[in-house]
Amino acid sequence: MKARLIATGERAPAWVAQGFADYQKRLSHWLPFELVEVQPGLRGKGRDGQRAIDEEGKRVLAALPKNAHVIALEVTGKQHSSEQLSQRLEHWRSLGSDLAFLIGGPEGHATDVLASAHETWSLGPLTLPHMLARLVVVEQVYRAAAMLANHPYHRA
Repeated sequence: MKARLIATGERAPAWVAQGFADYQKRLSHWLPFELVEVQPGLRGKGRDGQRAIDEEGKRVLAALPKNAHVIALEVTGKQHSSEQLSQRLEHWRSLGSDLAFLIGGPEGHATDVLASAHETWSLGPLTLPHMLARLVVVEQVYRAAAMLANHPYHRA
């Protein structure tokens, strides 16, 4: 099983790229974790915001691995404690499919993207910058995998 984080947005700041790479490396022997950046739709004065969302959505759907179990990050999604997320990871492993975590653009996901998701996950009621959400996702997936492996990383 492999995981892919498909994130709308490009050119992560160095601190995000470095942090992501650190957790990606730590996670590699339990769950290979790939980042795919999707170009955001054009926004600005005189531009149609919905068109930008739809363009992003098409690029996100094109980046999905075939037969992946899709988890869209969404403010209205299900919140999980770290322990609950480790249980979800165990369930996802039992499915035998690759995983795809999706982070949308500034206005969220296109309708087609949400329709393709098997489930939605909320990181909580806080509004996070999307670049920071990347780090939170990879760290929490690492924490969940470490818990399943009885690794001492999670000390709660």
